[in-house]
Amino acid sequence: MTRRVGYAPGVYDLFHVGHLNILRHARSRCDHLVAGVVSDEMAALAKGRAPVVPLPERLEIVRSVRFVDAAFVETVPDKLETWRQVRFDVIFKGDDWRGTEKGDRLERDFATVGVEVVYLPYTVHTSSTLLRRALHQLLDSA
Repeated sequence: MTRRVGYAPGVYDLFHVGHLNILRHARSRCDHLVAGVVSDEMAALAKGRAPVVPLPERLEIVRSVRFVDAAFVETVPDKLETWRQVRFDVIFKGDDWRGTEKGDRLERDFATVGVEVVYLPYTVHTSSTLLRRALHQLLDSA
């Protein structure tokens, strides 16, 4: 029997329930879940700012989540290159990617290697961006 390997990439900065939900839902849809933790440099490139929590700490947090079987540090922007290194069968993204240019490109790229793209419910009421904004407001008012 072939095991289904899943891949759930993310920055996982300011770890919150949305991150936990993605990992929980992803693990329920595969036999082995690898969480891709984006490096500080790649996060700054993708989001225009460095994570608050440094990579070694984010990696340790994600590795410690019971739904995660392995963690991998993403150091390249090309998800197909990451696939060549990790060899997963399905990649999980938040459903905020569905129907976007990034999501459509991801689906096209992974169709060429037989990887399924699965969108999982995005937790709207909390995000690292919202947490970062709240922290800045607290610090500004102090």
